Amino acid sequence: MSTYRNETPSSVHTNQVPALEDYDLVILGGGTGSTIASWTFASEGQRVAVIERKYIGGSCPNIACLPSKNILHSAKVATYVRHAEEFGVKTDGFRIDMSAVRGRKRAMVSGLNDVYRGKFKETGAEFILGSGRFVGPKTLEVSLVDGTMRRLRGTNVIVSTGTRAALDPVPGLAAAQPLTHIEALELDRVPGHLIVIGGGFVGLELSQALRRFGSKVTVIDRNDGLLHREDDDVKEALADLFRDEGIDTALNARVKAVSGKSGDAVTVVIEQGGKEKTLTGTDLLVAAGRLPNTENIGLESAGIELTDRGYIKVNERLETTAPGVWAIGEVAGSPQFTHVSVDDFRVVRDNLEGGNHVTTGRQIPYTLFTDPELARLGLNEKEAKARGMAYRLFKIPMEQVLRARTVSETRGFLKALVEVAGNRILGFTAFAVDAGEIMASVQTAMIAGMSFTALRDAIWAHPTLVEGLSPLFSSAPSLSADTQANTPVMAHGRS
Repeated sequence: MSTYRNETPSSVHTNQVPALEDYDLVILGGGTGSTIASWTFASEGQRVAVIERKYIGGSCPNIACLPSKNILHSAKVATYVRHAEEFGVKTDGFRIDMSAVRGRKRAMVSGLNDVYRGKFKETGAEFILGSGRFVGPKTLEVSLVDGTMRRLRGTNVIVSTGTRAALDPVPGLAAAQPLTHIEALELDRVPGHLIVIGGGFVGLELSQALRRFGSKVTVIDRNDGLLHREDDDVKEALADLFRDEGIDTALNARVKAVSGKSGDAVTVVIEQGGKEKTLTGTDLLVAAGRLPNTENIGLESAGIELTDRGYIKVNERLETTAPGVWAIGEVAGSPQFTHVSVDDFRVVRDNLEGGNHVTTGRQIPYTLFTDPELARLGLNEKEAKARGMAYRLFKIPMEQVLRARTVSETRGFLKALVEVAGNRILGFTAFAVDAGEIMASVQTAMIAGMSFTALRDAIWAHPTLVEGLSPLFSSAPSLSADTQANTPVMAHGRS
């Protein structure tokens, strides 16, 4: 994810055209995938430049993935303290110091920035802080922070300008100056009542964290459930979690109007079930999707076309419509995860080296970092049924995982889909403590094409969370409805 924003450069242009500088590779936007690309190609002796408007390393280490997980962990610590007596620890009360929470996050970001600067120096890749735009084929003009200009031409160019938070054209919404995830991670106070528009990853993670810091929280979502594309058991588990933590939800709701100012007092009018309702709070967070950063960067000057949704049009090799220009990450319409941006880099790298690496058929895992986490890989039941695929379903509650009992984290479940005619794992879902770590072992098995029985019969260290894969794949499976009548269920999951 890059933080390259679609803003018109604000520096003063002069009539003098700067001299053209030639590079082997010029990268517009400094997200994770493009940053790794710069280091890799520069280490191989190529002349490489990265143009980034604000953040070294892009958004992931500065304002998104890593800072948010830092804040979420502080919120989890607050929950541990709040329930300290359950663990035999007596406390005399505590308070949340959001300035200190923010300070811990800022210290981590500063340390990461130092690492990135060191890596640029070590590899010889050039980091250029400024706003870039295409002025011709494979040629970019850069407005530097000191008001001067540079003009760069690359033998190859990679565009990785990322996305930004979407702001729907709701009356009064922009005037209310709502928080996005960027501002929410910089809060030095606990909001009195946070209203969150959007029940996706960002909205859910920050809703839980700020509730644990002490805010009253209400989540508005236009769909019939949080993460509505997930299986019903996942949606129900998330709904139960939020209910138990005192987070209110307004589902099947459309925001009609907003008034007031976030940080002071806001009023949100929603339509729900054909009726209007009014919600009042102190702060407003918008987390209702993303928009690509493709405006005002001169793409038309370079012959780079867009899709009907505004993303850069690429083929399965991540080539744009302009020869020698590639696009990676979110701006190319790739799934919005940093690890996908990194794999996009691998695709481009291999193709630049003469290979034929494509993005189709990739196995993409993801984790929602609520507490418990939601981790998923491959097919879920909804997707399998939509494809008419038969499957065996293995599922156990986390209470059956002994390690979860030792840490009082028994909420949730593990489940896996296995093909009926063989033993190949089709998909895995975990709503559990450290679900993302558990998923990694299943992903390794799926990459290797291993039978589910290899995980069932493995000698796992005891007591660990991944040990739960043995009881999971030893449980009696059920069959998808399409095949129940014709396929016998195997006792205890044994093949």
